[in-house]
Amino acid sequence: MGSPRPPEPERAAEVRRLFAEQARSERPDLALLCLLVGAAADGELDDAGIDAAQIELDQLAGQLPFQPGGPRSWATALAELLGGRCGFRGSPGDYQRLESSLLHHVLRRRRGLPILLSVVWVEVARRAGAPVYGVALPGHFVVGFGPPERQVLADPFDGGRVLSGPDAELLVQGATGAPLRPSMLGPADPLDVVVRVLNNIRAWATVRPERSDVALWAVELCLLMPSHPARLRYERAQLLVQRGEFLGGAVELEAYADVVTTVDPPTAERVRGQARAARAMLN
Repeated sequence: MGSPRPPEPERAAEVRRLFAEQARSERPDLALLCLLVGAAADGELDDAGIDAAQIELDQLAGQLPFQPGGPRSWATALAELLGGRCGFRGSPGDYQRLESSLLHHVLRRRRGLPILLSVVWVEVARRAGAPVYGVALPGHFVVGFGPPERQVLADPFDGGRVLSGPDAELLVQGATGAPLRPSMLGPADPLDVVVRVLNNIRAWATVRPERSDVALWAVELCLLMPSHPARLRYERAQLLVQRGEFLGGAVELEAYADVVTTVDPPTAERVRGQARAARAMLN
């Protein structure tokens, strides 16, 4: 079975509208934003499917013991339920699948990337009243329970294994070669989590040129976030040209050139040359 295919244009536009609305709301809903990413990727995920995924998260939360205790007790309870009884975890092969970055598929397959498994942990635990949050360690997303002075870290990719201080150090050193800093252990903002999910999807698509459709919708969702780097517009323009949408790509290239012309005139002129080349492809 191949990777999911994006929805028809009308549905895709509706998903983008809902995503932008939720991303710019006062309290963005992490689960809903991740499910809307899934709807942008998978034309088979409709509103009823999004509702069903939210209900499943509610039902999983209902299986947790009532107020099990402190941070470590919460971490253990989540590991026993999600990692043990339900079988949520990851493997190296999950990095090769687009589905591993889509929450509705992760809920169905019980497999995913560290960040999506952490979203499951956070959303189930939050619904049960746990003091929980995502922790965006470099290269490996995990989950934190409790205040900084009593923080307990768990690794959903490893079935929810509780991490010791040295474990967390090794994760960071393995990913970056740098030491673990206290600033890395703070709660991750929901919008930053969604951006990281989209960046993973863009990375997946980058090494698969035949899936420029995936790269395009992922970039377009990034552009709907309240803040984003201007260079994403250039990336979108390149993708449009790559996909044969030469006029749209040329317009986007020219718009990007106008943005950077005051700070980087040589780059602006080079991009305008790319726009001319794209328009020439129409002849």
